[in-house]
Amino acid sequence: MSWKTSDSSKQTGWGKKPQSDSVSIFEMGARDGLQNEVAVPTAAKVALIESLADAGLKRIEVGSFVSPKWVPQMADSADVLAQIQRQSGVVYSALTPNVKGFELALNAKASEVAIFGAASQSFSQRNINCSIEESIERFIPLMELAKKHNIPVRGYVSCVLGCPYEGEIAVSEVARVSEILYKMGCYEISLGDTIGIGTPQKARRMLQTVGERVPVDKLALHFHDTYGQALANILACLDLGVRVFDSSVAGLGGCPYAKGASGNLATEDLVYMLHGMGLETGIELQKLALAGQAISTQLNRKNGSKVATALLAK
Repeated sequence: MSWKTSDSSKQTGWGKKPQSDSVSIFEMGARDGLQNEVAVPTAAKVALIESLADAGLKRIEVGSFVSPKWVPQMADSADVLAQIQRQSGVVYSALTPNVKGFELALNAKASEVAIFGAASQSFSQRNINCSIEESIERFIPLMELAKKHNIPVRGYVSCVLGCPYEGEIAVSEVARVSEILYKMGCYEISLGDTIGIGTPQKARRMLQTVGERVPVDKLALHFHDTYGQALANILACLDLGVRVFDSSVAGLGGCPYAKGASGNLATEDLVYMLHGMGLETGIELQKLALAGQAISTQLNRKNGSKVATALLAK
């Protein structure tokens, strides 16, 4: 694979050939996507997850075990896990904020679980009603249980490029929280631009700073596309060695902090870019586009993927 670079890309690292030709996509549509949409029937979620696995996705977050009072769209997560026809080699993950959530996920036979912290004190207080330090303390017994049951734990860090309440967040704080979660035992840390305000140079600097505290091959990027910067941000970070990216089929999920704005990056758009660069994802783009269109139809909403819209119009 040859990839021409301009002088400016040589200076910044943008446009260089990535160090590995294989990329892992962590599909968030069935959880992070659907929890920000109107509720859909359990059967529709099951059909979506099975279609995603059939398209070649190997890592799918299928639900969350949070209070249905706060996230009613995820109230049927145990039923979803019970009803899906599981494929060998596919990881079916669930978000678990505390021990109770972990126990529910364990009973539902989730392949792995995820915990979520924040790099912003204000966001932590507004989102989970405690400080960053208090949230980390809550995770300790969960991590102990996960180790006992041999369940892998993924860690999320929110607001890595900005907070809806505090504005800019110090990259040193992002690195500090990420390192704590990694040292607690999270096998991978997903760095989330929760409100999608990041731009390429800031994204790159953030990843470089966190990479000084956590190995880059243990990091993932979760860039929302609120301001249309997600693909540019990923491109700016690829040559640093990160090879795991979170995205949501059909761009499911809005941004609750920016009324009317898109939220998650569409998996189809990400896969199209990566394939165009000669990178392997193991995903069949046409099948992925059909899966996204089916759930968009169920939701009675426009497909949020430009690539899927173009492919399916042919």
